[in-house]
Amino acid sequence: MKARRRLAAALSALAAAAFLISGRAARAAEPVENAVLTYAPNVPPRIARRHAAVVQAALETSEVDGALAPGFAEPTMYRFWTFNGHVPGPFIRVREGDTLELTITNSSTSVMAHSIDMHAVTGPGGGSAITLIQPGESKTARFKMLHAGLFIYHCAAPPVTDHIANGMYGLILVQPKKPLPPADKTFYVMQSEFYTKQGRDYEGMTTYDRQKALDEYPTYVVFNGSVGSLTDDNALHVKTGQRVRIYFGNIGPNKVSSFHIIGTVMDKVWDEGGIGGPVLRNIQTTLVPAGGAAILEFTPEVPGTYTMMDHSIFRMEKGAVGQIVVSGPARPDIYEEVR
Repeated sequence: MKARRRLAAALSALAAAAFLISGRAARAAEPVENAVLTYAPNVPPRIARRHAAVVQAALETSEVDGALAPGFAEPTMYRFWTFNGHVPGPFIRVREGDTLELTITNSSTSVMAHSIDMHAVTGPGGGSAITLIQPGESKTARFKMLHAGLFIYHCAAPPVTDHIANGMYGLILVQPKKPLPPADKTFYVMQSEFYTKQGRDYEGMTTYDRQKALDEYPTYVVFNGSVGSLTDDNALHVKTGQRVRIYFGNIGPNKVSSFHIIGTVMDKVWDEGGIGGPVLRNIQTTLVPAGGAAILEFTPEVPGTYTMMDHSIFRMEKGAVGQIVVSGPARPDIYEEVR
């Protein structure tokens, strides 16, 4: 009996080793390419190839000072915890079936340990279990992209709440094998909250308030990492008749987003970032949970400036507002002042 058990264990170990070797051989046969990383509001180009590949991407975690809000004499500053020095972090695009080979490096100037949890990853911690790095360290991990959709990623080093609240998040699109039809304009927009000890009228360096975060009382609710990131000179620009697609994420860390664009109806919404299921049509406002995402499309027909916002409407005063400037010929057949 013991001999049979030893034989069975040996055969099982051989099978596991063979499976591991075959997996490595399959990856070795796949072409290797570098991920095209873009920063909000820009989106990487769609992937044209029809085969799987090993997609290599590099992220550096660092803690940097930046402007959280404009001021009269000087901006409100904040020490952000970041991926690649940006809040939100880079937009990553891969194809369903690809292997993402991710190298994550923690800057030697960092004070904190960092890691990454990708909601698109199948495995413990979404990758955080094998990517925890101390300042000055680097790790590489490989993840098979099994599910198409738009997904959040964020730091998951303890305490994960603080790492998210301080700016460590972004979006990854796992493009389906049969991709969505091309859009004329694509944008990356991400909502998040900041909790500061000082009020919104404070100018100079402000600091994180953990008790406010626990109480879920944000000082700021913003798009793309800061107040005014998508207004005035930073507004998005499109033309009438163009198909506009927004890849929208909401990291929270606490609040649900009621995303709305004043003056248009969303023709299509891929709810919660899922691709392959039912598509919602003719939507006025779409709910995006904390830690969730959505893909939405609309086609502007009338020129002018449109406001996108969180329709939990007082959040506009905290920064959750952006502008889309639409150029094109007037359409009095659709929109006209009579008297």
